[in-house]
Amino acid sequence: LGTSLTLMSNHWLMAWMGLEINTLAIIPMMTYPNNMRNTESAIKYFLMQATASMIIMFAIIYNAWMTNQWTLFQVSNEWATTFMTLALAMKLGLAPFHFWVPEVTQGIPLTSGMILLTWQKIAPTSILYQISPSLNMNILVLLAVSSTLLGGWGGLNQTHLRKILAYSSIAHMGWMTVIALINPSLMILNLLIYIAATMAMFLCLNLTSTTKINALSNMWNKSAPMTITIMIILLSLGGLPPLTGFMPKWLILQELIIYNNIATAMLLALSSLLNLFFYMRIIYTSTLTMFPSNNMSKFQWFHTSPKSTSLIPSMTIISAMLLPLSPL
Repeated sequence: LGTSLTLMSNHWLMAWMGLEINTLAIIPMMTYPNNMRNTESAIKYFLMQATASMIIMFAIIYNAWMTNQWTLFQVSNEWATTFMTLALAMKLGLAPFHFWVPEVTQGIPLTSGMILLTWQKIAPTSILYQISPSLNMNILVLLAVSSTLLGGWGGLNQTHLRKILAYSSIAHMGWMTVIALINPSLMILNLLIYIAATMAMFLCLNLTSTTKINALSNMWNKSAPMTITIMIILLSLGGLPPLTGFMPKWLILQELIIYNNIATAMLLALSSLLNLFFYMRIIYTSTLTMFPSNNMSKFQWFHTSPKSTSLIPSMTIISAMLLPLSPL
């Protein structure tokens, strides 16, 4: 309801209200099952989102005071735009406001983590999309490049899969932000493909109850097709052709070069290699190493899991086979 309210609203207060409902609604989901780690993560998330919401409210009121406009598209004041951009960066987890993302994702269950890194990005991105004509290019490029670099560097020394996916999220948000002013529709395309791939990854991890890299070496034991699925999804997240994840990166780099942002395009392309490195490490662990035991009683291939879902095949297909549709 909160997300749809933000998506449909034309008035700043309604959009802000949608963001607030969105934040408050996920807190009970994050604290279930109730334990210390979940509660700590929920409090961290709440404090960051509440701070960002207050900055958004300040920017809205300042803009209304200067321009007498409450319409979502009318953000003509430079200071209001700057505050709004920084507050949305806090909500989305862009660097240098990214510290809460890995901590919160690591402390909550996989299902809540999936919602946090996918659905919760929709409302702030929609506001960024709608105010994109009045954004400051220098701030956007700074946020985007630092996010892709820190998203890559941060994930290099992680062993927890949730933290790796959180850093991956920071890097993807950087790719989305850099194109927000030049071609906002590409930002939406990138978000949708990112959501499909991340959802597929979280569903696979949830199905096999895996949260650490070293547990992946036993993945072939739990489900042989799942190892191939995870490999395809990770390569798509990294942006390798001929998978779907290559499409938004290709189009974004093309747009940046058309607008003579060649240095930015080079930095983004090189920083994505960092992400690819830790994706390849997960792939190596899950598909190219075997559990140090050949005990046949361990095989579980033919056991149907009660948590199995039909979403995994559809999300995998979306995150792997849509590249031929890129001319559309």
